[in-house]
Amino acid sequence: MAKDTGDFIWYELTTPDPLAAAGFYEAVLGWRQRPVENPAMPYHLFSMAGVDVGGAMTLTADMAACGARPGWLAYIGVADTDAAAAALIADGARQIVPPTDIPGVGRFALLTDPQGAPFYIMRGWSAGGSTAFAPSLTGHCQWNELSSTDPVAALDFYSRHFGWRKSTAMPMGEAGTYQLISHGGGDIGAVMPQMQPGAPSAWLFYFGVADIDTAEASLKARGAAILHGPSEVPGQLFIIVATDPQGAVFGVVGPRASTT
Repeated sequence: MAKDTGDFIWYELTTPDPLAAAGFYEAVLGWRQRPVENPAMPYHLFSMAGVDVGGAMTLTADMAACGARPGWLAYIGVADTDAAAAALIADGARQIVPPTDIPGVGRFALLTDPQGAPFYIMRGWSAGGSTAFAPSLTGHCQWNELSSTDPVAALDFYSRHFGWRKSTAMPMGEAGTYQLISHGGGDIGAVMPQMQPGAPSAWLFYFGVADIDTAEASLKARGAAILHGPSEVPGQLFIIVATDPQGAVFGVVGPRASTT
């Protein structure tokens, strides 16, 4: 496998107002944004301390008419986009965007897993690796969480294609199991049952903050709707799940400064 096969290599926000979103995430996460020259589709890059960690594209009226909504998606690295897409589709995935080149960047495809959660795959053309996912770095994604209508089948699916493995299983009583997943020598996230009746399977991404209380205040001041938290999780960390002002759900994770 290529060295980044199965890695989370990029995070992308689809939003009706990328500039407003950039201001929001700059305040909450400390990101900086810059536009990319792309006549076909305006794009904004998000960076932290000079390192690109994600991007934002405009949710157009045509996309919304087809059912697209504001939200965050991730790119998973593969050695060969066409071959990976074909194998995923043969195993029950649904293709939304076929393998397509992004000049100077890589070749990607957009699919949903058999339970309906969307995700990208990509073969990047850069020789360097990605640090968009970095559990120890503030402003980077630190955790990838899948809520699935069939978490056992979902983890089997991703494991077959990306080499992921089961790690610690955390019982949640009648709610089921919070199953950690590992890759490349460490935990990268978890799969859990979808807790909201009737809700589709979906990925949720947690971005690192230096202080959860400061992040909470910034979220509230910037018009976010807090859906959950702050709640303590293992490692003396706290999480918040929120909806940004444009409607995209995301998470933040970090310590409480007063307890560090």
